[in-house]
Amino acid sequence: MTTRTFNMPATVHIGVNAAAEVGPAAARQGASRVLLVTDQILIDTGTIEPVFASLRQAGIPVEIYAGVDKEPTLTHVEDGLDIIRRGRCDLVIGCGGGSSLDVAKAVSVMATNPGVIQQYMGADKVRQKGLPLFAVPTTAGTGSEATMFTIITDTEHDVKMLIGSPYLMPQIAFVDPGLTMAMPRGLTAATGLDALTHAIEAYVSRKAQPMTDVLALSAVGLIYRNLPKAWQQPDDLEARSQTMLGAFQAGIAFSNASVALVHGMSRPVGALFHVPHGISNAALLGVVMEFSLPGNPKRYANIARAMGVDCPAQADDATVAQAGADAVKGLIAALEVPGLQKLGISREKLDPVVAKMAEDALASGSPGNNPRLASKQEIIELYYAAL
Repeated sequence: MTTRTFNMPATVHIGVNAAAEVGPAAARQGASRVLLVTDQILIDTGTIEPVFASLRQAGIPVEIYAGVDKEPTLTHVEDGLDIIRRGRCDLVIGCGGGSSLDVAKAVSVMATNPGVIQQYMGADKVRQKGLPLFAVPTTAGTGSEATMFTIITDTEHDVKMLIGSPYLMPQIAFVDPGLTMAMPRGLTAATGLDALTHAIEAYVSRKAQPMTDVLALSAVGLIYRNLPKAWQQPDDLEARSQTMLGAFQAGIAFSNASVALVHGMSRPVGALFHVPHGISNAALLGVVMEFSLPGNPKRYANIARAMGVDCPAQADDATVAQAGADAVKGLIAALEVPGLQKLGISREKLDPVVAKMAEDALASGSPGNNPRLASKQEIIELYYAAL
């Protein structure tokens, strides 16, 4: 067996009330003051009160940065760093959706590394370990609590910067499905499909390995079976728990196996049209799966089987793989996720920017992991096909 490297958080607290472990863990860390990165809505709704209560009980002072919104930007990172420097915090806690976790990761490493975060775009450019980092997700989707990546938007240049480093991996993740119960249906669908995309792309990636295969296929099954229940019945704690477990597994899988063409194409959509990441992934997933099937029909067939897609026992891999792609498209439609056109991206708006979008997608490196490699022209055609 070829030697592989596999990264995940050193410690994971997972299950209902896992958030109550944040304070004791921070105390064991020796934290004297923490920066908690979140968004104001989660504070106003009381969603993350269990985290605050745990820290209060542990007697640990908290500085709060609640300015994160839909997309993490350079401004968010700079604002968080200002609070760290003024408050002399020695632990960073990201608490929220993927945007809050991504900002927390960036703040953690920029507190100890020189320069500006733009110079660390790409892989393995961060040279020094950041401040200790905890992650408390409140959505079942991004998997950021289990990855060594952060994505920060440079709004001046309309670029989503992907930064990868083992130093971005949280030391401890607190995966508490109770924190997802207040998610609205639209967010449940978007984040859940984001997680499904992570799992699918990790499994078909050219960087897949045995450990990621197990987690990715498990995640596919958990998410496909439970996401519709969580969407239809938001108070179904078991469906929420299983979907969140799948999202966490998918996060570990893609952090080690990487993502592929969907994510490469999705980032320019988000950067130029400000479409939420999960929505842009969902809009592209069906057409990209169709394009990619010939590249590795066996792997796509295994995905369909993990989903429990009903196919004749004698069906070949290509047939089963196509049934899986059809099932994924059916799930996206059932969850009422809007396509690119309904999001206001018309052919007329796409025409002047689509060539740059294809170039940016290829430059990200993710399409190079796809089982079927795509040219610039093929990526352009896929963007139009997704309308």
